[in-house]
Amino acid sequence: MSRISATFERLRASGRKALIPFVTAGDPDKASAVPIMHALVDAGADIIELGVPFSDPMADGPTIQRASERALKVGTSLRDVLGFVSEFRTKNATTPVVLMGYANPVEAMGLEKFTAAAADAGVDGVLVVDYPPEESEALTAQLRARNLDSIFLLSPTTDEARMESVGRLATGYVYYVSLKGVTGAASIDLTEVAEKIPQIRKHVKLPIGVGFGIRDGETARAIAGISDAVVIGSRLVQEIESSPHDKLLANLGSLVAGIRKTMDA
Repeated sequence: MSRISATFERLRASGRKALIPFVTAGDPDKASAVPIMHALVDAGADIIELGVPFSDPMADGPTIQRASERALKVGTSLRDVLGFVSEFRTKNATTPVVLMGYANPVEAMGLEKFTAAAADAGVDGVLVVDYPPEESEALTAQLRARNLDSIFLLSPTTDEARMESVGRLATGYVYYVSLKGVTGAASIDLTEVAEKIPQIRKHVKLPIGVGFGIRDGETARAIAGISDAVVIGSRLVQEIESSPHDKLLANLGSLVAGIRKTMDA
């Protein structure tokens, strides 16, 4: 059983939902990457989505775009990101790590080399934003061969044929993007999400995580009531951006811990 599946099974048994924070690897600097990952776990994260910085992150709003710019400015590469995961694994062998990014860095490395390196580093799953299911057969085959999960995005505009395709290819969990637009663009519509989740469940027999527009504990708790996981990105990246360096880990940990506490209340 993969670390991701084991995590969701453990949470199900305890009646809890997964908290999945997203941060961009290498933001604000390379030295902070692994300490941030440990701080997220210490604060209650169940799975970490680690963003691979990219120069043209088309699905991301200004907040995460700036995070990519900061990470790239200090020279963070895909190989660096894999190195962060490998270092994280020296102290944490249980928390799943999902790499989230774009096709260009993966294709530049080569699918076979990338999936082998990801498995060696201790990555658990991969989400490539601009690989639709129709173009993901080669990637999913390579991931499957390395026992890595293939995570896919679904959105409010996803039709049932696409859901069915994702249901065939995805493993681990699926990530429902609750908004039409980029990350951090607007507030989440809870009613719309509640109507969409049952439709997705008809085609996808995996846990469903919901993200985009979740900025506080109360919203996270509401989303946890209708899904299997809550994904929070832009709000955490804003905390990284605004925190003094000597208070970064404490501020980020306090924010995540507060969301976790409200989710579990």
